[in-house]
Amino acid sequence: MAGRAAEPEVIWARPERTGRGPKPAHSRRDVVAAAVRIADAEGIDAVSMRRIAADLGCGTMSLYNYVPRKEDLYELMVDAAGEEYELPETPSGDWRADMTGLARQTRAIMYRHPWLSRIMTTAYGFSPNALRYLEWCLGALEPLDVEPGQKMQLIAMINGTVMATVRNEQAIAERARGLPWSEAEEQAVRGAYLREQLTSGAYPHLAALITASPAPADPDEVFELTIARLLDSFAPSAT
Repeated sequence: MAGRAAEPEVIWARPERTGRGPKPAHSRRDVVAAAVRIADAEGIDAVSMRRIAADLGCGTMSLYNYVPRKEDLYELMVDAAGEEYELPETPSGDWRADMTGLARQTRAIMYRHPWLSRIMTTAYGFSPNALRYLEWCLGALEPLDVEPGQKMQLIAMINGTVMATVRNEQAIAERARGLPWSEAEEQAVRGAYLREQLTSGAYPHLAALITASPAPADPDEVFELTIARLLDSFAPSAT
């Protein structure tokens, strides 16, 4: 009979040390901070136990006493980024303003840590800083007169929208860095091609839409408009 697979484990329920033996030279927080530094500087693919050990000046195998699996390390890293949220002691009472501010913070955090979009998952949604974030969000949404489940949907949709937006912005920026011409030159050529297609008569609906309501080009303006429209859809007057 094959051996039984390892039991699932939550890293947050695992003590950092058993209390026996000499005091460790480092802490779990040290390991995570080193991983974040490496990921910020070189990307998530550069993060390994060997590399973290070199950064801390310790043996590679000793790190598994702090973090048993790479998946645990990723969860710890995501939570460390979540610690950067600046959450007032109490919400303002204006749920739209509070949630817009959080969306802006999420976008800024993801830009400070570009690797977040690679490893973030809903499986990490109940880490200490994720719980702190969710509790604050639900407090901020107290004035919103919708069912509790809809409030969780709103939080999830805001996070999903921010993540998708940042991923797209990062992909555009990454592509631009590899081009032998400037982004302005690229956009000029693409804009000319689009105008040619729109005046061909093949896309009358699209041509009418863009002529009547051209899309904003500034990424910040697009982001603000997207979040505002999302919040509008949850306002009681919209239902």
